[in-house]
Amino acid sequence: MQPGQLLARGVARHLRRYDFACVEEFVPTRGLRTDLYAVGPKGEIWVIECKSSRADFMADHKWQGYLEFCDRFFWAVDADFPLDLLPDETGLILADPYDAEVVRMGPESKLAPARRKKMTLKFARDAARRLQGYRDPGVSAFSDPSA
Repeated sequence: MQPGQLLARGVARHLRRYDFACVEEFVPTRGLRTDLYAVGPKGEIWVIECKSSRADFMADHKWQGYLEFCDRFFWAVDADFPLDLLPDETGLILADPYDAEVVRMGPESKLAPARRKKMTLKFARDAARRLQGYRDPGVSAFSDPSA
């Protein structure tokens, strides 16, 4: 696993305690891929971007595009990450491969109801397809609707 994937695992484990369901590398729309997309028990949607180094953060030019697809946005970093790089107006999660802690709650910007419905449905369908692909790896070869 890559360092960012290890951070995502720790964050997903932490959020599970609060009844969030998470999907890694979720694509809300063409050209964007979130590290972690989380749906909470009340339908709230969080995007978490996992950054393992200064260079990883500096190379991310798309993060503001994720804001229109979530209620809250967070950075997840490890304890050695230079926190002064991260914008104050975003959430902050300290993580390792096994757990995490929300240090700063991201400001809430509620999704419009139509966007929430669309993203929740996409989340459910993508997660179900992924699960089916794990159980039957050959299924995507003959039924991928995006092909």
